[in-house]
Amino acid sequence: MTVSFKEVKADLLNQIERGVMPPGSLMPSEIDLAESYGCARATVNRAMRELADEGIVERKRKAGTRVRTSPIRQARFSIPIVREEIEAQGAEYRYALVARSLQVAPDWLRGRLDLEPGQDILHLVCMHYADGMPYQHEDRWINPRTVPAVRDADFSGAGPNEWLVAELPFSNAEISFSAVEADRDLADHLGCSVGQALFRTERTTWLQGKAITLVRLTYQRGHRMTTQY
Repeated sequence: MTVSFKEVKADLLNQIERGVMPPGSLMPSEIDLAESYGCARATVNRAMRELADEGIVERKRKAGTRVRTSPIRQARFSIPIVREEIEAQGAEYRYALVARSLQVAPDWLRGRLDLEPGQDILHLVCMHYADGMPYQHEDRWINPRTVPAVRDADFSGAGPNEWLVAELPFSNAEISFSAVEADRDLADHLGCSVGQALFRTERTTWLQGKAITLVRLTYQRGHRMTTQY
């Protein structure tokens, strides 16, 4: 029976937690581990990479792999599909495209996304509803030079959130969270009072140094975000 990388990872983690391989200890080589588990070295390598990514072990070239004395905890955020997020709550999802325009990128955005002077950018404003009630206001800018297909994409029936996730990957992202006061436009769309405190996520994604999108997602009062580490 072939041993999977998940099984190797789980067993190594179990040994670390039980103190068989205590903090600071040097772990066996990938060759030795592959022999002991009766699997390919690539299987062990993937298990070790995941443990390293999760901050459990530290890998150094030529120095081997050691159990960290202080494991690094990293919060991980996936890019959620808002439709799935709403449906997972047992609510009926509805989407609406509020505005769409291809325009010259404003100076503040050009600086944020490292765009060239006079470069076009697609601006979309969308609304997402749960059981007919406002759930999320989406203010998004997409770079056509990185995503050429966006010029012809039809967002009247489905939002850019799902389209982008399916269209291309991203290599890195920047995410920030803040509380904002609702201006008249947000108040009208989210059905709240002007000046009311709302939760906002701002996310920028990149592909090998080229900006893909900047989006500001503002939620109805009472929204909660949960992450795991």
